[in-house]
Amino acid sequence: MRAFPCPSLPFCSSGNFLHRAPSPAGAVTGRRPGFPLVESPMRSHAFFADAPSALPDLECEERASAPTLSLVAPAPQWVAPGLTAKMAAFLAEEPQTPCLVVDLDVVEDNFRRLRAALPEAEVFYAVKANPARPLLARLVGLGSSFDTASLPEIDMCLDVGADPARISYGNTIKKARDIAAAYERGVRLYAFDAEEELEKIAQHAPGSQVFCRLFVDNKGAQWPLSRKFGCSVRMAGDLLRKAQSLGLEPHGLSFHVGSQQNDPGQWDVALSLVAGLFAELAEDGIHLGMVNLGGGLPTPYGAPVMTVEAYGAKIQETVGRLFPTRPRLIVEPGRYMGGNAGILETEVVLVSRKDQAEERRWVYVDAGRFNGLAETEGEAIVYPMVSPRDGDPDGPVILAGPTCDSVDILYDKSGIRLPLSLRAGDRLRLLSAGAYTTTYASVGFNGFSPIKAHYL
Repeated sequence: MRAFPCPSLPFCSSGNFLHRAPSPAGAVTGRRPGFPLVESPMRSHAFFADAPSALPDLECEERASAPTLSLVAPAPQWVAPGLTAKMAAFLAEEPQTPCLVVDLDVVEDNFRRLRAALPEAEVFYAVKANPARPLLARLVGLGSSFDTASLPEIDMCLDVGADPARISYGNTIKKARDIAAAYERGVRLYAFDAEEELEKIAQHAPGSQVFCRLFVDNKGAQWPLSRKFGCSVRMAGDLLRKAQSLGLEPHGLSFHVGSQQNDPGQWDVALSLVAGLFAELAEDGIHLGMVNLGGGLPTPYGAPVMTVEAYGAKIQETVGRLFPTRPRLIVEPGRYMGGNAGILETEVVLVSRKDQAEERRWVYVDAGRFNGLAETEGEAIVYPMVSPRDGDPDGPVILAGPTCDSVDILYDKSGIRLPLSLRAGDRLRLLSAGAYTTTYASVGFNGFSPIKAHYL
């Protein structure tokens, strides 16, 4: 018998079997081709039966009428926060691992909540977080705009029906030929943070709207993003003046307070810089009209995070206080939009110790740094993990990927603990994995394929 456990009570019911223990009222039987399915709507165990004697949790006795089953011990249980009914049904079929399962209804709910929290802001989804076609198509249908980092990302958006007028070429590092190609496709909004970049835009995207990215403090962020991008306020003023002289439209300013930003006050700090530069340039006759708030809205990775409504209220209050005339607002969610919509399932390949006296076990799984879990670099992002053996006694582990590369270690210093009963063939689920996983995967390092993604 092959077991597909779920959070449950020890009851099951089926017309194909007799049970020593009575089943709860209302229990029903479902079917899978070739297998009788034993299940109950009351949070019961569900089993696909093919060889009853193979499951040690059940006692099987052949009778003339039907086999009789009785539950001896609870089957392993999955308890996964954020696991939707669609995800649970799909994962119950035990798809090949490693795999990512994304519920697009959760993405839609995140989009609607953000738009309600910041009603005056235009949502430009950061495509880099997860550029999957089904996800982009859902967002197009919701009226989203898109923040892109490359010409291929622009084409991904256009291919699912996005309006080029609602696409921002937000990377400050662009080849001249890619700027020209984007302009030819109808894109008219470009980011920059350097004089040479501004000159490329003026030459290959004449008359376009441009916005300058500021270098701002990323204090409070789990993943700082300002070292590589942005310029000082003083330089930004000079560059925007130059933009006007080059025949471009100096449209506004952008900043990024860092990914997984836990302090909404950081937007207050950045917006104060922006408001000051707005006022300074207005004295020179340059009237900026747009503020790009960037991303940084967090997704939950186990520890509680403030709600998007709380962030929205703080940002709206700050904008209203600092800007006499309300500017056009853009927000660029990436991790927030898809992070909690995805669960990554991975199989345990090996559990071992390097010495009999060593307390920590090594747990090797088939998802690693090279095929989707790049953000475990430096253990910056620690995904919450669940297993069907949760509740058993546990112990400390080092979690590592499957490749023949010594850097493919996911967690060594984060204090990860997993059940002592965990063994090869078991599965782990990494929660809030819908962003920056599959999009980071290598083509096939060591011959291991990127994580396969399923969109529901």
